[in-house]
Amino acid sequence: MKTTAAVLGGLAVLLAAGLFSLFLGRYPAGVHDLLVFLLTGRYDDPNLPLVITGIRLPRLLAAMAVGGALALSGAAYQGMFRNPMVSPGILGVSSGAGFGAAMAILFSLPAAGVQLFSFAGGLAAVLSAVAISRSIRGGHDPLLVLVLSGIIISSFFGALLSILKYLADPDDKLPAIVYWLMGSLADVRMGDLAVVLPLVAVGAVPLLFSGWRLNVLSFGEDEARSLGVHTGRLRMLVILCATLVDASIISISGIIGWVGLVVPHIARFAVGPDHRRLLPVSFLFGAVFMVLVDNLARSMASVEVPVGIVTAIVGAPFFIVFLKRSQARPWQ
Repeated sequence: MKTTAAVLGGLAVLLAAGLFSLFLGRYPAGVHDLLVFLLTGRYDDPNLPLVITGIRLPRLLAAMAVGGALALSGAAYQGMFRNPMVSPGILGVSSGAGFGAAMAILFSLPAAGVQLFSFAGGLAAVLSAVAISRSIRGGHDPLLVLVLSGIIISSFFGALLSILKYLADPDDKLPAIVYWLMGSLADVRMGDLAVVLPLVAVGAVPLLFSGWRLNVLSFGEDEARSLGVHTGRLRMLVILCATLVDASIISISGIIGWVGLVVPHIARFAVGPDHRRLLPVSFLFGAVFMVLVDNLARSMASVEVPVGIVTAIVGAPFFIVFLKRSQARPWQ
């Protein structure tokens, strides 16, 4: 009953926020004209199809995909590491993607090139962190070594990104790099989604079906092995799928923080710690969260505010509240 209420409530909010998103913009679209176009395909304004299907609908779909994917990977990482403070960027995917995108912008590549370099940079960063952790043998905790490897790689790619920003033309390239790093959905088009969404699906489906294994893993490494779960393979599955999802999403949206850290906690409060319910509800709540935040970013000022800034403004106070509540209710 609790899960059903959370899902129905999330879907209702998503529908309302999505419809509002299609109305929102500088070009006026009346309620009647928009509803007639969406329901029947008929229109009197010749510009309406371009505005809706060419600009606003791709942005809405991108917001749902970005929020859902980041929240799903964040919930999976938190379950794998058994730590509520883990976010999708812990293994360096954000730093690597930022470096790749900055390099493409510095070389004046088109938007497709920026997306490709961003995707490749994110994958390279995470694979490097995994390779470093696997090369370190001995009595070390494998999860701790993996986290430390991710910190090293994040710092390394962050330094490389700083070098590119230092070398970039301050009147042209540098503003473009900085704006991309802030995160935005303004330039997403249907062609971008046609490339990215299949990759997101390939990574998201295995994560959604790994819920019971993550539940077993929460009992500890030894207990999980005794119950037949190969913990090493499970970790690699989560890392590879989450990396594929995150790198794909970042390539079209830029770096958007806090979603994968905050939304899983909201879902956990709503449906509990069972990952069989937590993972799909996190995806739904992430989609709702990002659509709401993107609507806020488009309407809070006379110019559009990068959505990555808004997620930080919204996410940071929430996390403070979570930390206070966790003193009385430890995370499970």
